[in-house]
Amino acid sequence: MKDLIKTVEEYKAKEEICAIGKRILASGMVAANDGNISVRLSKHEILCTPTGVSKGYMKPEMICKVDEKGNLLEAEGGYRPSSEVKMHLRVYEKRPDVTAVVHTHAPFATTFAIMGTPIDEPITTEAVVSLGEVPLAPFALPGTMEVPDSIEPFLQDYDAVLLRNHGVLTYSETLEEAYLKMEEVEFFARLVYQTKMLGGAKPFKEDVIQKLYDIRRNSGMKGRHPALSKK
Repeated sequence: MKDLIKTVEEYKAKEEICAIGKRILASGMVAANDGNISVRLSKHEILCTPTGVSKGYMKPEMICKVDEKGNLLEAEGGYRPSSEVKMHLRVYEKRPDVTAVVHTHAPFATTFAIMGTPIDEPITTEAVVSLGEVPLAPFALPGTMEVPDSIEPFLQDYDAVLLRNHGVLTYSETLEEAYLKMEEVEFFARLVYQTKMLGGAKPFKEDVIQKLYDIRRNSGMKGRHPALSKK
């Protein structure tokens, strides 16, 4: 019975990965075969998207399974895990609370990543309370261990990070929450971009930022935030 329940839960996780894949394609956060998604089933089992497949056209049987070291456990029909699963595994290693990771090339956020600029202007209450800011990891060659090494310094204080000249990474307790975090980052980036085009924003003063940080500290919201480490 336990094996049956595990099989059903795993298949549902694969279906959810495919559904989120459709959403990131429909929202314009990826093009062609860009991006990758993963879900941690257990300490030793991680589902991840296959390489070379559009995230909007995946089927559950295409989803691969690896262990916490990246060793292939299951893959059907010649599909293989994305080489970028390494950064997902580093998130899971350093953040036991995280069970899902989403990576996209969301246009506005990736524009800041290409510019080499973190998204850190305190211009809306929602962004300050929810994200605080989105830091920028240094450039790393895709598919290498440079990528997980580049993001590690930010994992304890943030739930989102820009990848220099590459894209965006978000992570959370559920796949839905990780995806919604990606939406938040992209929306925040778009607002910052638009205000710059109109002459610049009027950011909150430091005393207001600290009050918003207090709201975050007292909110009971899950995940990590700079307000929790900058008291």
